[in-house]
Amino acid sequence: MKPVPHATSLRRAPVQRRSAERLTRILDACAELLDEVGYDDLSTRAVALRAGVPIGSVYRFFGNKRQMADALAQRNLERYTERVTERLKQARAGDWRAAMDAVLDEYLAMKRTAPGFSLVDFGNQIPVGTRHAEPNTRVADRLIRLLSGYVGRTPDEDLRRVFLVAVESADALVQLAFRTDPEGDEAIIAETRELLRAYLGRVLD
Repeated sequence: MKPVPHATSLRRAPVQRRSAERLTRILDACAELLDEVGYDDLSTRAVALRAGVPIGSVYRFFGNKRQMADALAQRNLERYTERVTERLKQARAGDWRAAMDAVLDEYLAMKRTAPGFSLVDFGNQIPVGTRHAEPNTRVADRLIRLLSGYVGRTPDEDLRRVFLVAVESADALVQLAFRTDPEGDEAIIAETRELLRAYLGRVLD
């Protein structure tokens, strides 16, 4: 079992394996219930019941459901990073188009399959419907660290700005694609891919 990242929202980080496994069950239960009942009707008691742990175990890690959702978002980002990293191992070094496809494809895959992802993704949709810049900045910074060496570029301020614009643009268009079709409108996704290639090509070619 992979360790759960120590999200900043955790009251106490797990030390023992049993504690880490309990935290994983809590976050899994939180994700499932988000899909079933939504954020407004999510409760720490329901999460404890679904996870099969005492309510005190939930409060050991989280003071409220917002902190649980934040920790789930952090775990989503860690898993997303792992998925992109695995995809990059199959791509030719320096092929930024393959890297961009990996970044977009793995996000779409999580959007379609990861429990709770449609509501919290990387932390920018709670309360439901609100979107803030901070999570996209966090994603852009993570991608800079992951991809700058791969594409042979120094992670300077210009590249950071380019990545942030690309992430913000892709985020807005993917949200549109999933509002149009619950599985993601393929035509809009194709347009998103072309937009990213045109924009990034100006800098990375």
